[in-house]
Amino acid sequence: MMQIVATWGEIPVKATRLVMLAALLPFTGNAFAQSVEKEPAAIVELGGAGNWNVKDGGSAFGPTVAVEVTPIEKWLELEAGVTPLFSRHTTEWDIDLLFKKPWTLSKKAEFMIGAGPQWVHTRRNGMTTNSVSGEAVLDFMFWPSRKHRFGWYVEPGYEYNFGRGHEQSLGISGGLLIAIR
Repeated sequence: MMQIVATWGEIPVKATRLVMLAALLPFTGNAFAQSVEKEPAAIVELGGAGNWNVKDGGSAFGPTVAVEVTPIEKWLELEAGVTPLFSRHTTEWDIDLLFKKPWTLSKKAEFMIGAGPQWVHTRRNGMTTNSVSGEAVLDFMFWPSRKHRFGWYVEPGYEYNFGRGHEQSLGISGGLLIAIR
């Protein structure tokens, strides 16, 4: 049997290899066209927050910023955030770490339940106090596109302060989501 050898530039290639490469060529376009959706390294949350004290009815409002990461896909998300809240004669800084369980509702909507500790630094009428709180939240995330680059969120929550007075409050935050790849 005679073997056909063709040259490709300076490199000799057997005819059977050429046929195999030519047969696989149409499938390379499909392989390159498929994009592997990578989860973002982190999600930044920028927004506003409101807080209503259940005991005395007082309210406070302010900006909020948080960063969320996913250490265990579909099981655990960690969110660390800072929220300064302002009301008449009072400034409160809340720094929290939430442990969340995520659920994907659709390609554009996610839901999470979370809880975690919170450090509260309050300055009221010239007096400064520090305390620890527990916080529980529901987190709704909406992504207009399937690529999850930008979106928005709404996060209602409940806070129980373990410090003097054992304040309890209901709060809500919401704003913009920015995925960091």
